[in-house]
Order: sequence, then structure tokens, then C-alpha cells
Amino acid sequence: MKELLSTYIDEIWHLPILIGVIILITIVIAGVTSRILNAIIKRNREAEDNDDVTSLVFFKRSIIVLIYLAGISFAIYMIPQLRVIAASLLAGAGLLAVAVGFASQAALSNVISGLFIVLFKPYKISDRIQVRTDLTGVVEDINLRHTVIRNFENKRIIIPNSVISNEVVINSNYEDNKICKWIDMGISYDSDIDLAKKIMKEEVLKHPHFVDVRTEEQIEAGDDIVPVRVVMMGESSVNLRAWSWASNPQDAFVMGCDLLESIKKRFDAEGIEIPFPYRTLVYKNDPPKSIESGENARS
Repeated sequence: MKELLSTYIDEIWHLPILIGVIILITIVIAGVTSRILNAIIKRNREAEDNDDVTSLVFFKRSIIVLIYLAGISFAIYMIPQLRVIAASLLAGAGLLAVAVGFASQAALSNVISGLFIVLFKPYKISDRIQVRTDLTGVVEDINLRHTVIRNFENKRIIIPNSVISNEVVINSNYEDNKICKWIDMGISYDSDIDLAKKIMKEEVLKHPHFVDVRTEEQIEAGDDIVPVRVVMMGESSVNLRAWSWASNPQDAFVMGCDLLESIKKRFDAEGIEIPFPYRTLVYKNDPPKSIESGENARS
């Protein structure tokens, strides 16, 4: 018995050292790989190559997970006792595998959806996107499980990849960053439409974020640099719209806010009225006495 115990101790004394070495090597490999990939990602960020940044960030996370899985698997393989236990568990784990498969279905779906997002690039890191009608922001991260969006209140919106891949995504940076910002203004029916259109065009042209997107053919054909048109005859206003272009969504938002203010001030100075909605009430019978008394009091 004593000899058997001595033999067993001789066989297992080195196992903690072996496990420690495997863990150390795994951590070192993962750390070195992470540093190398972080340096490459940083270089691509500085070059504003968001396509490569998106792919590299996803690849980095995937490769780190694989390194740790490989380290754990190797540690189990190098320990005979654990090998026997693992083989026994695998032999009778059919039912358990089915249960785990159902439980991990959502997680696997997120990973596959994340892979498709990185491969086909409907959006990438730093893109401004809108999901549904209530989620808008800039993509900060795409990992194995979810996409992180930073909205304009600096809050992080975390959306599972399987969810966002099944939604319609509006990408303001896809292929072309330029944005057409509509500037809508309503003027009274008594106001001078031509003067109002002239003011709107001048204010758009003066804004530093405005860009001319006309082609050479359009310029030669004499197309307006800033089209301003009547788009609707409202109940109490004539609605005008100016088409103003900016180089990116951020500039377009700032330009839109600035133009609403500057056009309003110009309209006030030039006597262009922006009307309030009003109603004319016609009574079939005599109005109630309470209304008559109120009107008499006001008069």
C-alpha cells in the first residue's frame, strides 16, 4: 500500500507545475497577440480605415477566445486523470449535449450574426446608424455577442447581433458620408415667396458646412446649387424646402440647427411672416352664451 501511494505521488506531483506552465504560456501568447493586434488597430484608426478596424477588432476577440480554449483543452489532454473523466462524460453526454445545444442556441446565433456583420459590413465601427425608429447613434464596438452604439446623450446601447441583423438599419456613412439636409420653413400666404426662397438660398450658401455636390454636367446645365421649392400648401402656410448638403452627418445636424435660426432672423428682418395655425369657427346655430360673453369681454 505504501509503495502504491508512493508511486501515485510520484506520478501526480508534477501535475500542478504542468498546469501552471500551460496557463502561463496561454496567458503570454494571448497577451502578445492582443498587443500586436492592438497596435495594428491603433494604426488603422489613425489612418481612418474603419473597414479594417471593424474586422481587426472582431478578429482579435475571436483569436483570444480560441487561444484560451486551446490552452484549457491542452491542459485537460496533458492530465491523464482528467482525460479519463472527460472521456467518460463525453460517452454519456448525449442528452446533456442536446440540452446545452438548446440553451446555447441564442449565443451561437449572436456569434454567427456577428461574423456575417463583419464579413458583409452593413455597418462598421464609427458609422452613424439608426435601428428601428428610436435607436440612433455611432457604432463603438462589434464583438462576438453584441453591437455597442453610443447615442447623442453619450449612453451606450447594447444590441445582440442576432437582433440587429434582423432589423432594417439606416447607415448614414455607407459608401458615401455626404448628407442632404432638408430645411423646411412655412410662410404665410401673404408673404413674398420669391423673396423667401432667395433668403433661404443665401443663408444655406453662407454656412461653412455647406458643400456643392453637383456634377460637372449639372453645373454646365445650370442646375441650382441650392434648390428651394414649394413642397406643400398647408392650412395656414406655404411650405418651402431647401436642399442643403454637408460632408457628414455631424456637420449636417449642426448646419440644420444653424440655418433654422439664421433663416428665422432673416425672415423677421425682411418682413416674411411665419404664421401660427388658426381656425375659423362657423356656428350653424347661435353660439352659446358663455362664448358670446367671452367675445364681448375681449372686445
